[in-house]
Amino acid sequence: MAAPILELAGVHSAYGRIEALKGISLSVKQGEIVTIIGANGAGKSTTLMTICGIVPATAGEVRYDGAIISGLNPDLLPPRGLCQVPEGRRIFPRLTVEENLNMGAFFRKDQDQIARDMEYAFTLFPVLRERRRQHGGTLSGGEQQMLAIARALMSKPRLLLLDEPSLGLAPLIVKRIFEIVHKINQQDGVTILLVEQNANLALQLATRGYVMETGKIVLEDSSANLLKNPEIRKAYLGE
Repeated sequence: MAAPILELAGVHSAYGRIEALKGISLSVKQGEIVTIIGANGAGKSTTLMTICGIVPATAGEVRYDGAIISGLNPDLLPPRGLCQVPEGRRIFPRLTVEENLNMGAFFRKDQDQIARDMEYAFTLFPVLRERRRQHGGTLSGGEQQMLAIARALMSKPRLLLLDEPSLGLAPLIVKRIFEIVHKINQQDGVTILLVEQNANLALQLATRGYVMETGKIVLEDSSANLLKNPEIRKAYLGE
């Protein structure tokens, strides 16, 4: 059985005096796709931001690859193989597609491999090759999401945190993005922790899932079991 690449143990975090995470514990094994589902405001995105140190953990431990990373500066994590694709894409609108991709590899020195990785990104997302000289801010929402994922891949992640990749996108674009996420997991061995409002899509893609409510994990199970759970189907799958 694969060892956990990510472990959260009793993690709390807060925005000022408002407690957002209330002692959550979860793990992600090497090679898995694990999803966190829940209603808006449940704490899903805060979980990812706490893992990355953008929102500091006030208690508990975050372990990545066996080492405690709670309290580390967020910019130290991508060189260690942990990268986040944030909600809302957060690409650099005034930089070209190519410049955005190079920003994903800003800490790397292996120029030949960077060039090969950019070519691979263009293979995954052919539209980005066509737009490589175009400013990021002029791309469509779907193209910006593709760019955000491709930029993260330029850091050579071992663990990729994906925050709401389907948000505001047309169904055909979402289908394509989820196919790519599956491919980079299966073919490239990238472990993925996915936060996604579309619980049905997320559970079809992932092997396991956690359900969050008001800053707590209330259920953990295989995706297959969660998809069959009547309470989950009623609360999150619209039945």
